Amino acid sequence: MDLFDSSPVAEDKAHRPLADRLRPRKLSEVIGQDHLLGPDGPLGAMLAAGSLGSLILWGPPGVGKTTIARLLADETDLEFVQISAIFSGVADLKKVFEAAKMRRRAGQGTLLFVDEIHRFNKAQQDSFLPHMEDGTILLVGATTENPSFALNAAVLSRAQVLVLERLEVDSMKLLATRAEEELDRDLPLDADARQQLMDMADGDGRAMLNLIEQVAAWKVDTPLTAEQMGKRLMRRATQYDKSGDQHYNLISALHKSVRGSDPDAAMYWYARMLEGGEDPRYLARRLTRMAVEDIALADPQALTICLHAWEAYERLGSPEGELALAEAVAYLALAPKSNASYVAYKAARKLAKSTGSAPPPKHILNAPTSLMEDIGYGAGYQYDHDAEDGFSGQNYFPDGVERPDFYQPVERGFERDLKKRKEYFAKLRAKRQGG
Repeated sequence: MDLFDSSPVAEDKAHRPLADRLRPRKLSEVIGQDHLLGPDGPLGAMLAAGSLGSLILWGPPGVGKTTIARLLADETDLEFVQISAIFSGVADLKKVFEAAKMRRRAGQGTLLFVDEIHRFNKAQQDSFLPHMEDGTILLVGATTENPSFALNAAVLSRAQVLVLERLEVDSMKLLATRAEEELDRDLPLDADARQQLMDMADGDGRAMLNLIEQVAAWKVDTPLTAEQMGKRLMRRATQYDKSGDQHYNLISALHKSVRGSDPDAAMYWYARMLEGGEDPRYLARRLTRMAVEDIALADPQALTICLHAWEAYERLGSPEGELALAEAVAYLALAPKSNASYVAYKAARKLAKSTGSAPPPKHILNAPTSLMEDIGYGAGYQYDHDAEDGFSGQNYFPDGVERPDFYQPVERGFERDLKKRKEYFAKLRAKRQGG
């Protein structure tokens, strides 16, 4: 043995992080994913039937994706090979596939675990396909991104997507108990401080164990309070990717809370996005969209409120301007709702697409030249201001296009008045055109 060789004894004595020491040795020890690993879960059923297929494990960081993949290899007697899409390229993949082929000839299967699989480009993802199909590899990919957008359809058609959940409170408590048993001592924290520690981990088991390891190293005589612990530990940054799945999930939650007239939920998701570092200008734009899509003419003031809040933010900046946007969130959530304009707009676009070449009726065309007048432009046009009630009732749709009924106001807010007006003009139109 030379200077740089290490013995098993030396490795045993070397410091191992708590997260590594507590890594489950069998699937039954995995915490928080019973919906997958239980007897009625997809993985439990696959293993019971002895028919494990290729998988995509989708979930947030620190919930056991790598651990589950490694234990699946143990359960099925497959050779476990791990690569990361961050550090691997085409040459690395070729070596992995060649080694898997040699293993297969010798009667040994390969479970290829690809961490961050969404970081591979389309061509790299496609390179897995023939080896998945002929059984050279059983692919298990891990991703924190939505597979629907991050992975090729061809890969998804050959693999089952399993969703791993962030760890809930009970799972975090169990993890803390296991950590204390491994450390052979209780954490020097009171009950409130223990809860705050779990809140800091935010559903990430690995982060939880790293925090516990820091706390366990403190030399204190009495349990620390939440305030005392907070001075020693920095709160973990919120998981939020402004260009990823979290971004779209949270803006969807905000939009649907506004649409559902729940100002408290809407304010919560607005705050969550701000805490995650979202650009308030993006939120201002989306709030304005909500005003025109989900409220519209049921409360015409909603759009004005949003535009004024947006302008106030531009003048004040953060954090003062964020309060103006918060006021818009509350107003939109409590405003009467109507998507009548939105529905009418989409229906009109559909009809316009199918009748895109139909000209306007000649009676509503201007005739600035004698030639145009001679061929009937403007002939028979009735000036509405000269008509009884200021309404002529003429047809303004192209000849041959049956009159649609796009805009149907709802019985809420200001649109109640608009509905009465529309019905009034419809009756008057029928009377004038009938006459």
